[in-house]
Amino acid sequence: MPAYASPTPPRSGDVAGTLRLLTYLALSVALIVLDHRGDVLAQARAQANLAVQPLWWLAGLPGRLGDSVRDDAVTRSMLAEDNRRLRNALLVSDARQARLQVAAAENARLRGLLGAAERGGLDVQLAPILDIDLDPTRQRLVLDAGTRDGVREGQSVIDAGGLVGQIIAATPTTATVLLITDPDHAVPVLVGRNGVRLVAYGKGRSDQLELPNIPLSADVKVGDAIITSGLGGRFPPGFPVGTVAALRPDDSRAFLVAELTPGAQLDRGRDVLLLQQSRDSGLGAGDLGDQQQQRGAPASDAGDPAASTDSGREPPATRTPSAAAPQPPAPSPQPRPPQGAKP
Repeated sequence: MPAYASPTPPRSGDVAGTLRLLTYLALSVALIVLDHRGDVLAQARAQANLAVQPLWWLAGLPGRLGDSVRDDAVTRSMLAEDNRRLRNALLVSDARQARLQVAAAENARLRGLLGAAERGGLDVQLAPILDIDLDPTRQRLVLDAGTRDGVREGQSVIDAGGLVGQIIAATPTTATVLLITDPDHAVPVLVGRNGVRLVAYGKGRSDQLELPNIPLSADVKVGDAIITSGLGGRFPPGFPVGTVAALRPDDSRAFLVAELTPGAQLDRGRDVLLLQQSRDSGLGAGDLGDQQQQRGAPASDAGDPAASTDSGREPPATRTPSAAAPQPPAPSPQPRPPQGAKP
């Protein structure tokens, strides 16, 4: 290009654009000044914010959904953990409550045993039960106490309800108890209401005893309390044996047979009481024995041949198949017909 050439004149389009820019700048400055001084655009801004509010809500919706899902997941896991922990705590509490209930029942039963001993002024020894055999042909208890603990053969065994049995064997560490419900066991007893003397036999059932050879004229009724008579010297007098539950005639129709419900809890419990002085402890056997002695129950039958016969027959306090059933003598105030052997 020659040096003398003049510059290119501006185009009309560029001038127009520059003028528009200047106009817009002037307008912006004017609006800024007016808004600053007179707050002219505040309402317009408020309306604009209101118009774009749904757009902001839609824009923030994904974030809110994510937070909600995350919070729900955390809450669910926390609830599941709390539920598991509370279930375990409930199981532990139930187990503890069950143990406490068992301990409370055991405590009440031991209090009953000790209360019976204290009321009767008895010299007793507490012995835990180690094993039990309630076979119909063999009714036994094994105690966790032996000769080194002062246990001896022939010792009477009681609980809070009454007579349980007697010691038939003792080792240095254990002792075997023959229960009154054993088929080979017999106990000289009397009716607490009137003093009629009888003999109670075991039947191989822990919930039943039998009184055979009851004279038809004997005053024995359902509900009568049966206690030990002390004849034979094996068991002290005055200890509850059971209660008459039913009466029925025997096969010969000449005598009655009574079924007794034992007073002792022979099929439950974990401890029993051993009488230390079997011959003298009956004097303080409790209110029931004292009442029977006050009502005229025979305390001594030295002059009664039948009583002497019973005393000679019962010291073993066991029932042999070949031996005849003992004859229950009649009380002196009422003559009784002659009694025969048990059929």
